[in-house]
Amino acid sequence: MAQKKCGKIFAKSDMIMTKKQDQENKSKEESIENIDATIENSSETQPVDNESEETGIDQLQVEKEKYLRLYSEFENFRRRTTKERLEWMQTASKDVILNVLPVIDDMERALKSMETASDISKSAIEGMELIYKKLYSIMEKTGLKPMNAQGQSFDPELHEAITQFPAPSPDMVGKVVDEVEKGYLLNDKVIRFAKVVVGN
Repeated sequence: MAQKKCGKIFAKSDMIMTKKQDQENKSKEESIENIDATIENSSETQPVDNESEETGIDQLQVEKEKYLRLYSEFENFRRRTTKERLEWMQTASKDVILNVLPVIDDMERALKSMETASDISKSAIEGMELIYKKLYSIMEKTGLKPMNAQGQSFDPELHEAITQFPAPSPDMVGKVVDEVEKGYLLNDKVIRFAKVVVGN
């Protein structure tokens, strides 16, 4: 009896298995038919693919142009920031130099007055000149250059006119007659205008 029940169970399971296999076979056949149908449809709609390829190429051109514009903008940005960084590094010491310039002016005035004074020893004058030369050489290494305004034509980009004075000769009209305060350039940029008297 148990064998009969087992036989029935095995028979039922075989039937279920064959039904599943039949269903799988049918689904495989249907998928193969679907593939064949899509292949036939794709061969019929070949011109549509050419149009989509053309639109794809056009879209690729647009994307390429966007990329080139973005790349050129980035290159311009990189160059600009590099230039700004170099300018910043060259003029980073500007504030310090501007604060030291009055000291240099005072030292120059002191040296001029020492030359005419009789009660100051020669060694004191030499010591002062040595200190001045060292300080001045340090400033030159940072890119500081004095302007030579005396006898030059007045240039409002370099000179600041304090007053006008009658020119001693006709060729000095419109030129710098006297320099009250020396002007300076830092890396070829004006950091202090020369204060001058202009002949008229």
